[in-house]
Amino acid sequence: MYFDALPYEGKSTRTYAWLGLPENTKTKVPGIVLVHGGGGSAFKEWVERWNKHGFAAISIAVEGQTDRKISGKNKKKAWERHQWAGPHRVGIFGDSNKELKNQWMYHAVSHTILANSLLRSLPEVQDEQVGLMGVSWGGIISSIVLGIDQRFAFTIPVYGCGYLNEADNQYKRNLVGNNTYLNGWEAGHRLDQATMPVLWLSWPGDKHFPMEILKESYDQCGSENMVSLVPNMGHGHGPAWSRPESYAFAKWIIEDGTLWCKRLESGIQKNQLFAKFKTDRVLERATLVHTKDSGFTGHRKWKETEIRLTKKNGFWLADWPLPKDTTGWFVNVEADGLVVSSDYHSGS
Repeated sequence: MYFDALPYEGKSTRTYAWLGLPENTKTKVPGIVLVHGGGGSAFKEWVERWNKHGFAAISIAVEGQTDRKISGKNKKKAWERHQWAGPHRVGIFGDSNKELKNQWMYHAVSHTILANSLLRSLPEVQDEQVGLMGVSWGGIISSIVLGIDQRFAFTIPVYGCGYLNEADNQYKRNLVGNNTYLNGWEAGHRLDQATMPVLWLSWPGDKHFPMEILKESYDQCGSENMVSLVPNMGHGHGPAWSRPESYAFAKWIIEDGTLWCKRLESGIQKNQLFAKFKTDRVLERATLVHTKDSGFTGHRKWKETEIRLTKKNGFWLADWPLPKDTTGWFVNVEADGLVVSSDYHSGS
């Protein structure tokens, strides 16, 4: 399907999307807007996965493309662009010299907000129960939108976050001196305005979005939020939609209105690390994820060690002696295959 989008360079545009509803729907259902990352498009499979979990879903293509592959430059397959296409992404905010309304991120953000309005307008959808999920670049877009469109019932940025100019990789290299990004598109300017619950889903080995900027993003987030850092998760659309955390998080928010597990304080006392969590569910295990390496977190080796987990005074406590020469760590707890993480800590 296509829906009307904002004008680009004086011409009308449309957005390509896949829209789906759960089968045999007799009552109104919650919904979710799905935003792809680099190299992606509107994905029918992503929509169908959410439909199976009882959600109406719309997966949008934010670069003027369809979901049909054609031969592009050097005979590489590329998504076919449609006749109503707006801008495509130019590197990393590489079109910042253009008028704001002709920049790709302006249109990507507006596509996401318009998709929210479209989904909420459907008679089959409970309009106050529409969430947002974005992967990689879609996570960046979601991190921006969550501080703008307060109608979303929840948001799930996967990998992507704010403070890109602080990441010691291609983002910092491309964003030095880019005042349009630094003063405008930086998600951190609006994260404290978030009102909906947020799940930050990623992994310690991510080579695009290091742990430091992810932590800075969830620390700045103005609403209650959950962090799930899944070792060896990998980076991509498949790993993002194959993990169970996003579906469980969304269902719990819709049905219960709050996080199913809350991370409390964590830190080090007398060379003993600790992390506290509060949940009504039974936590099965706690794992210390730590590294002794230095440098970019996505290039470090991370070790997993099962540690002590006890329930005390209404909360769960994971604690263990801090391994010597630790340079970064966090604690994961699990319940029924779902991973919830403590805050990330750098240094020993």
